[in-house]
Amino acid sequence: MFEKVLVANRGEIALRILRACREMGIQTVAVHSTADEDAMHVRLADESICIGPPAAKDSYLNIQAILTAATISNSEAIHPGYGFLSENADFAGMVVEHGFTFIGPSPEHIRLMGDKITAKDAVAKAGIPVVPGSDGPVKDEKEALKVADTIGYPVLIKAAAGGGGRGMKVANTAEELPNAIRMASAEAESAFGNGEVYLEKYLDHPRHIEIQILADMHGNVVHLGERDCSLQRRHQKILEEAPSPALNHNQRDEIGRIACAAIKKIGYHNVGTIEFLYEDGNFYFIEMNTRLQVEHPVTEMICGLDLVREMIRVSAGTPLGYTQDDIKFSGHAIECRINAENPETFAPRPGRVGDYHAPGGLGVRVDSALYSGYKVPPHYDSLISKLIVHGSNRNECLMRLRRALGEYVIDEMETTIPLHQRLIANPDFVNGDYDIHWLEKFVNKE
Repeated sequence: MFEKVLVANRGEIALRILRACREMGIQTVAVHSTADEDAMHVRLADESICIGPPAAKDSYLNIQAILTAATISNSEAIHPGYGFLSENADFAGMVVEHGFTFIGPSPEHIRLMGDKITAKDAVAKAGIPVVPGSDGPVKDEKEALKVADTIGYPVLIKAAAGGGGRGMKVANTAEELPNAIRMASAEAESAFGNGEVYLEKYLDHPRHIEIQILADMHGNVVHLGERDCSLQRRHQKILEEAPSPALNHNQRDEIGRIACAAIKKIGYHNVGTIEFLYEDGNFYFIEMNTRLQVEHPVTEMICGLDLVREMIRVSAGTPLGYTQDDIKFSGHAIECRINAENPETFAPRPGRVGDYHAPGGLGVRVDSALYSGYKVPPHYDSLISKLIVHGSNRNECLMRLRRALGEYVIDEMETTIPLHQRLIANPDFVNGDYDIHWLEKFVNKE
């Protein structure tokens, strides 16, 4: 096992990794920008190293600075968390080339799944169902029109590289398609340096269902159930729950079996999340995330496994030590992403935290790096906390979540806590009757 791990991230996920390492007896090194010198992950790590000024490109995305920090601290492994460099195949490769262990999948698998077209082709060959669409990037508008006529309108234009909803447009008719392609391509080029786009059939009322996979280097693969991530605004997840209210036991077992078989065939190891659109009883692959997900706590709450700990164990070459039959699911969990944003306009609202009180009690977990007096910097993502609640069933979980949201105090800042309180009181959500378009409609009605 590793003696020292460098955490190449910040905020709540850096703190989450530090805690897992400490419980395993592993020393930790925090890296930070000058804007984060008072951050909680810096305070709690065994060592900390400043790697640059506030801008992410000069600090948390500065590969040379991170590798230098790992070298001078005598770290053995680097955990990338999520975001930043977590799905950068070049970074993962450089980590290995410099003699460190990358806590995550191989650079080859990150690269394979990082391009949505090659990923779609790879999983289709491995037996996973995919959304009907173009075989690869469309070369021009003429080809796009031909594909759209074949699969039928409306169609979704998507960037071949990247994610997060950028480079994604919908065309409802042939007349709308050329302009939608130009807009998506320009957005993709600006965001990812790659303007290639491809087409998929646009589904009217799908849910976003993702399967959590865990695989070791010895050919052992298990799935840890599904998460329902359908509550999204501009393709950004707001709330996640596990298990999904839309699936039954047989559907869960079937898609989990298909996912595990595909992962084993591809030869993938470490954590991974296979994301699907689910509509009318059918699953359609959309992408695979080769990293720890923001919403991983809901899976941990229902299956009792520490996913960060498992990532570290697998990266150290340790076998899983259990099979699919050993994975037992218990109860229901919901995660609310709490952002430093106006709860109605969603405009970022970084600033100083006044009084701070996190909720507690049975089945309540808060993943956050906030504290009273902390100044949330404006340079990074607006996610400041994750409230995760577990109950013996979904109704108990909802009642506990209402109570926990009512207890949560983040004073002197605007947050999305009021939005979550409105969401979980809505009859559609209470009944589990929602899809990926529901939240946009809900917000526009208010």
